[in-house]
Amino acid sequence: MLERLQKILAQANVASRRKSEEYIVKGRVKVNGQVIKELGFKVNKSDLIEVDGKPIKLAEHLYFLLNKPTGYLSTASDEKNRRTVMDLLMEEHKDVRLYPVGRLDYDTAGLLLITNDGDFTQHLTHPTYHIEKEYLVRVTGILVRKKIVELRNGVTIDMDYFAKPKAVRLIELNKEHQSTLISITLIEGKNKQVRKMIEAIGFKVKNLTRVRYDFLTLDGVERGKYRPLKIHEIKLLHAHSIAKR
Repeated sequence: MLERLQKILAQANVASRRKSEEYIVKGRVKVNGQVIKELGFKVNKSDLIEVDGKPIKLAEHLYFLLNKPTGYLSTASDEKNRRTVMDLLMEEHKDVRLYPVGRLDYDTAGLLLITNDGDFTQHLTHPTYHIEKEYLVRVTGILVRKKIVELRNGVTIDMDYFAKPKAVRLIELNKEHQSTLISITLIEGKNKQVRKMIEAIGFKVKNLTRVRYDFLTLDGVERGKYRPLKIHEIKLLHAHSIAKR
């Protein structure tokens, strides 16, 4: 199967696709002994590809499920040197160009996928793929039934966006501490969507955790820890996203 040269370079962790394009244009990349400067050039993975005279080695694809704590950015790096989810990885995985699948806010905890497979990431984050994401939301104050119904029916956020959850479920009313625990399931992922939805009904989020991504849960994964995805889980994610398109 033919792939664009810059894509193969990125998969080999040579550099990002954009940086790989710069390498190509500058004549730093050879394919089967010939310098290639054409960005649309396609290659087979069996071709001999060299960067600065050194053959590249295709990296093994890795897939992890991380239980993100609050206080970490969902990004591979940060120009302000703030903590990122990459800081939670073992040393053996920090040398691989891994990145999160989508994002969780700095002050949101829970399930986050991490990989070095760009196709996998694009597949799961494409807006036409309606993957369910479930959040446990601790709200400051008591949500009466009328407010729960309002959430279920959908609310307007960001001035003109109508946000309607897939499901809203009441879990606990804590009258002693004046808080409510609910579950919200979304099939979209706007920036700070859950927090904005709660604010739209006149309340504030106390804490927020993503507990499910499609069929994946946090079972067996402690906060700040991660585990590799199993082969059948990877295949099932692909199958489900295609079926929900």
